[in-house]
Amino acid sequence: MIQSSKINNIQDVLEALQAHESLLTETEKRELDEKGFVLFYDMIDTNWIEDLRKRFDELIESEGAAAGKEVHQEKGTRRLADLVNKGEVFDRIYTHPKILAANYYIFKRDFRLNSLNGRDSVPGEGLQGLHSDWKERDLDEPYQVSNSIWLLDDFTEMNGATRMVPGTHHKKGLPKDYMEDTKAPHPDEILLIAPKGTVGVFNSHVWHGGTLNRSKGNRMALHCSFVGRDCEQQTNQKEYIRKSTYDRISESAKYLLDL
Repeated sequence: MIQSSKINNIQDVLEALQAHESLLTETEKRELDEKGFVLFYDMIDTNWIEDLRKRFDELIESEGAAAGKEVHQEKGTRRLADLVNKGEVFDRIYTHPKILAANYYIFKRDFRLNSLNGRDSVPGEGLQGLHSDWKERDLDEPYQVSNSIWLLDDFTEMNGATRMVPGTHHKKGLPKDYMEDTKAPHPDEILLIAPKGTVGVFNSHVWHGGTLNRSKGNRMALHCSFVGRDCEQQTNQKEYIRKSTYDRISESAKYLLDL
């Protein structure tokens, strides 16, 4: 393993954090290629889930009406943003070896963190139109953006689980070019039904969106997104970074944040 002080490129990061492609099975690679997404079960242990949930609630309470303002606020959801700077409990998310291996498999080039946010849809809310996380992409262009959903609650048919339309990362155009109402069901969509502790990694050119929470409870998740290193970040980490965060994190983490 290389020393963390010798981080000059994404290959150094992957080596330092042991984020080798061998962490992915051939089935997982095929799912990323063909469907555009994959589920990794039991990625967040019980204690970590509870710590993440506790910190999520603390931030919602302390930030009040300003919660999520760094990126996006959304009616009917509890939103958080800039989580890189809001607790050591989040550090392992964007530096997780298997997540980094999956992202390198998607990008096949250098990348950096786009943003680390939280979204919790409340009962009766949470429906989104199908969308990708990028503007229209020519099919001969490289993939520009990925995302991952960290399930802090079970995702069920009733509580607003994310829907995906498999294979749409191979499709030209955006959902609005094919659908009159992007909030309507799509004939090919599937719901990400999985227990809490699961992480879903997806090429976020894939059409996706939250569904309506028809349960009596909230549906809490974290979103960790990466972009190609030549792409603009949703959260400019150089602008937002706090000294306490900078002093705490590794050289590999600093490279991923592009500090």
